[in-house]
Parts: sequence; C-alpha cells; structure tokens
Amino acid sequence: MENKSNIQLTRSILTIFWLGFFMAISFMEAPLKFTAPHLSMAEGLQIGKLVFGMLNVCEWGFLAVIAITCLIQKPQKAEGRLIVVAALIMTLETFWLLPALGKDADKIINGQIVTGHSLHWGYVAFELIKVPVLLLTGITGMRSLLNQRRLAI
Repeated sequence: MENKSNIQLTRSILTIFWLGFFMAISFMEAPLKFTAPHLSMAEGLQIGKLVFGMLNVCEWGFLAVIAITCLIQKPQKAEGRLIVVAALIMTLETFWLLPALGKDADKIINGQIVTGHSLHWGYVAFELIKVPVLLLTGITGMRSLLNQRRLAI
C-alpha cells in the first residue's frame, strides 16, 4: 500500500511541478523578453527558439516519468485520460506547431515578413488548455491518494 501511495504522490507532485515549470516560461518569460528595450525581435525569437526547444525536451522528460509511474501503478480513469490529453497536446506541439513556428521565426530572423499568426495563437491555445489539464491531473491524483489513505484507516 505504501509503495502505491509513493508512486501516486510522485506522479501528482511531478505533474504540478511540470505545470509551474511550463507556466513560468510560457506565460512569464516569453512575453517579458519582448518588453526588453534593447532586445530586437530577431534576438527575442532566437532566444525563444532555444528556450522553447529546451522547455519541450523537459516537458517530454516530465511526461516520460509520469508514464513510467502509470506502468508501475495504473492511474484512476479520470487521471489517466488527463495524462493522455497532455500527451496528445505535447505530440501536436512537438511535431506540428513548434517546427512550423520555428520556420516562421527563422523567416523573421532573416528579415522576411510573415503574414498571419494563427499558428502562434494555436500554440497559445494549446498552452492554455494544458494548464487545467495538468492542474486537474495533479488534483485528481492527490484525491485518489487521499481516498486510498482514508480506506486504509
């Protein structure tokens, strides 16, 4: 029983940590860098490509550890579904949005004009969806853990 509780606790804490990690970058660092008075758009985009590339790698690391915990101890249905949604968002961001946004950023960095920003807003939408998904994943996992502890008493 204790081992299952530790696995559930690890999964829940890691999910909440992932949430805070990506929110700090996506919703604080990214917009703030473009307010720096001496940082050009091209420089900001170059930094953004590096930061979001590493963020993506770290997010896959979080997801991989969470997936391993799911193999060790199967999550409750709701928690499992939320983890799948997070994985789908990550897959779409990694293999569709980030490469397309990277190409647009490269064009801007090289002085070309990019029309339309619908992909950028699509990425923002996925990030906004990821917030409640990860928050609910962590909360659902913690509730499951509390219910296990109540049943054990």
